[in-house]
Amino acid sequence: MDDRSWSARAHQYSMYGFTDLPSVERRGTVVLTHGEGPYVFDTEGRKWLDSNSGLWNMVAGFDHPGLIEAAKAQYDRFPGYHAFFGRMSDQTVMLSEKLVEVSPFERGKVFYTNSGSEANDTMVKMLWFMHRAEGKPERRKILTRWNAYHGVTAVSASMTGKPYNEVFGLPMDGFIHLTCPHYWREGNPGESEAEFVQRLARELETVIADEGADTIAGFFAEPVQGAGGVIPPVNGYFQAIAPILKRHDIPLIADEVITGFGRTGNTWGCQTYDFVPDAIISSKNLTAGFFPMGAVILGPALGDRLDAAIAPIEEFPHGFTASGHPVGCAIALKAIDVVMNEGLAENVVRGAPRLEAGLRQIMQRHENIGELRGVGYMWALEAVRNVETKEPFPGSLSISERIANTCTDMGLICRPLGQSIVLCPPFILTDAQMDEMLDKLDGALTKVFAEVR
Repeated sequence: MDDRSWSARAHQYSMYGFTDLPSVERRGTVVLTHGEGPYVFDTEGRKWLDSNSGLWNMVAGFDHPGLIEAAKAQYDRFPGYHAFFGRMSDQTVMLSEKLVEVSPFERGKVFYTNSGSEANDTMVKMLWFMHRAEGKPERRKILTRWNAYHGVTAVSASMTGKPYNEVFGLPMDGFIHLTCPHYWREGNPGESEAEFVQRLARELETVIADEGADTIAGFFAEPVQGAGGVIPPVNGYFQAIAPILKRHDIPLIADEVITGFGRTGNTWGCQTYDFVPDAIISSKNLTAGFFPMGAVILGPALGDRLDAAIAPIEEFPHGFTASGHPVGCAIALKAIDVVMNEGLAENVVRGAPRLEAGLRQIMQRHENIGELRGVGYMWALEAVRNVETKEPFPGSLSISERIANTCTDMGLICRPLGQSIVLCPPFILTDAQMDEMLDKLDGALTKVFAEVR
């Protein structure tokens, strides 16, 4: 590698997050310069269709003029401030109003962070603070699910049900993971979907009984597990667990970092799966990827309880320097308008059946695809060595990494997750671009499966 190349310079001075380093050693780093619509370009002039929307978030593409203008205009007007000490920007106030307006809540309150990880972390602190103020300081345990992804701070990584967090000595005590609601993988032989749901509901009841309801602060769930490999819940899952949580006064928090603002075909994933949480965690699509921002959207009950908890000490002692940043809020206001009023949300509803049909045709052509799963504009194809037994490929083959790298060679960016390939395209995708995405994925699968047989 030329030590003056962009790739070499990146490798020498930068660290990589969630990156297969052997691939980087063999193939080098892709250093990007700009984007046009759903396409990105690198320092060598190569072009890719990014079917991962950056990292789930660039739903309006990489050069949306309205979002760029909103950022420029706000930088000219008021380029930065905080939301401390009883001061915040007018953009922050307007965004809070808009988030409550488009939420499933009749009223609520919003707290801003810089990321989804920080928003989940903040929500945990809110629950701990609230329960302690209510005379229940022992209510600290957090329930999530295996394969869940809630972030990378020490707290949100403890919530994340992925084995790689063991290298950090996580999870911390008091973070409990229940069965992932993935019927295809987790269902017992001969067990129906309804029986699977009943088993998961019984598991929740048992965990609550064993741990003690009065020790549990909250239950966090993604409507669709995103970084776990795009895992929609089995039918009836939330309808089974929500009443149990309510009966034990355990708040249900919907982590909508990925699913919020249109990804599942509705504004919120909880609407797609017909449940109303006590709070919503938002990020990613909130600003269409044009600014780092997260938000905790509290429903009326939690908002009132937190207000009551705050009253005796007269402040909520938590926040971030860039919380409610005026430029981020201006971009978010425009992003919400773009998604909801410029046809992007409708494009997902219109395009999702076409995307699913195209992926099912690909699945039928490849005997090593065991499952297609997803909703809206988030889908995964899981590779297996044997479809009948669901036997995975040996880990040494790095099957999803091979497929993703082959896609990259063909001009398509997609994401490997476990032994799955994930597609979560921008909402602006045209029919021709969707066909391009599917054709390149099909070609990559054909090549890789021929190599590994």
